[in-house]
Amino acid sequence: MSPSNPSTPAKTVLITGCSSGFGETAARLFAARGWNVIATMRDPARDPGLVALDTVQVVRLDVQDRDSIAAAVEAGLRRFGRIDTLVNNAGFGLFGVFEATPVAKITEQFEVNVFGVMDVTRAILPHFRANGAGTIINISSGAGAFGLPLMSLYCASKFALEGYSEALSFELASVGVTVKLVEPGGVTSTNFGPRSGTEAGGQADLADYRPFVAKLDAFFEGWRNSLAGTTPDGVAEVIYTAATDGTNQLRYVATDDIKPLIAARRETSEEAYMNLMRERFMPK
Repeated sequence: MSPSNPSTPAKTVLITGCSSGFGETAARLFAARGWNVIATMRDPARDPGLVALDTVQVVRLDVQDRDSIAAAVEAGLRRFGRIDTLVNNAGFGLFGVFEATPVAKITEQFEVNVFGVMDVTRAILPHFRANGAGTIINISSGAGAFGLPLMSLYCASKFALEGYSEALSFELASVGVTVKLVEPGGVTSTNFGPRSGTEAGGQADLADYRPFVAKLDAFFEGWRNSLAGTTPDGVAEVIYTAATDGTNQLRYVATDDIKPLIAARRETSEEAYMNLMRERFMPK
């Protein structure tokens, strides 16, 4: 797709979590397609080179710091005058046994994946309402549609994000604002997996769960190894489509690996779906 018509004012997108992964890739794609980009990240010192792009502004935004959220929105408006689209991308995953996960990490999971999204959204809504237009794209996950063992807390945060986004879409339609969800599955070449592994490393080791955890580790390792061709580029294209297709479509499934489970969850009976998941994940 070619860049925007030079005679048409460039649109502006604010994206959270741009230091790597989906955020960085989406920022580069939007800029290449003629958009202004407010690329935010917790630590701008970790900027992967986005600041060198003419239409990209790199700004500090930590979704757990409301002052930084307000400052980032204000900085973007000062430079570009208007924001048309918000991509709530920042997030991380906890991986491991629920019982072994410290309460502080559970709190952080929801502060980043749910409350952070809400706070960034709340900060930009007055601007969108004043314009009578705007698009909010929340990056969910297949784990927001189906539950996976050893990912109960990540699933809980993404299920919450899905319900919040769906309900919010009805409210905001009344003021001209569209809400969308992009649902990726497992993707290589991001730091999401390594951070999830680091978080899991801080958990207690409960011996009773070891055989089950060992079995699931082998399953997920095989799944990861099957994803060699799945990269952030395809997800960034889906994010861009959600921002520009002019529809009120709510959900976009972004990677092929989760489509069978999404179909089982949404297109079959509860009994058929649960039988499928139990066959894969229940102890024998």
